[in-house]
Amino acid sequence: MNKITIVGSINVDSILHIKNLPQPGETIAMTTFSQAAGGKGANQAVAAARAGSRVVFVGRVGADDHGKLMLKEFKDNNIDTNHVIVTHNQQTGQAYILLQESGQNSIIIQHGSNFDVTAEDVREAKDEISTSDFVIAQFETPVEATIEAFKIAHEAGKTTILNPAPAMKQIPQELLELTDLITPNETESQAITGIEITNQESMAQSAAYFHNLGIKGVIITIGANGSYVSMGDLNEIVPAFKVKAVDTTAAGDTFIGALASELNSDLSNLKESIIYASKSSSFTVQKLGAFPSIPSRSVVEQASRDEK
Repeated sequence: MNKITIVGSINVDSILHIKNLPQPGETIAMTTFSQAAGGKGANQAVAAARAGSRVVFVGRVGADDHGKLMLKEFKDNNIDTNHVIVTHNQQTGQAYILLQESGQNSIIIQHGSNFDVTAEDVREAKDEISTSDFVIAQFETPVEATIEAFKIAHEAGKTTILNPAPAMKQIPQELLELTDLITPNETESQAITGIEITNQESMAQSAAYFHNLGIKGVIITIGANGSYVSMGDLNEIVPAFKVKAVDTTAAGDTFIGALASELNSDLSNLKESIIYASKSSSFTVQKLGAFPSIPSRSVVEQASRDEK
């Protein structure tokens, strides 16, 4: 069982169910409205915990009902919340999700207390980070906190995973040099490298850009087409599992949490872990909401046995 520390965001998702995105100047009606626990960091934590890992979370919530809800959700999923700080002058982060009938979504983030996470918060969790197999971060919390977490991880010889989302054009060189495995989607990869993802050749060029920065492993997720993986002699597209998507919210986060739970710390089983992570994500897109849709290891493994 891996131990994973996640420095990341905690949000409550407000989901607006619509037929299609409105055009400029157009007014449309929702078909329904729902709320669910979410946030990139939180989703990844739940995915890792449900895949069997021990998970420690470093983050912040507001002193509000949403904060209480998220702390309860974490505890219900056996996530260590000793380093989740309650910020008394700030709201818990929120995400407003425009969910189309096709299953595709567009997301608007209100950072709230997520942007109050500090490098000092991270230093308080130094012992947990130093004894973790993996440290994961994204860009819904301040980058200074992520750099500090990755510094501590590297000093202890631990493996770092950067999910560079939402897309950021100017990522500090220091952070990239502290990253062992990077997992952008097509849009995020282009924002970082300037290389448009159009085919496998452009994916290889993008991966080379990351490798030249010293990043050992690269996974570029390409939606329903799967993911392109590059590390050493491994350079190929790993196909996604074909399912009918109802809601793609948290699919990428499930992929990362499940991936980290399956990985060896030296990344030696990267392709096998991607297959497991892809299978986990295929369950997530078949249900509504973030936390409610993330599968347990037993569900994923049973489905794999049934397919044999």
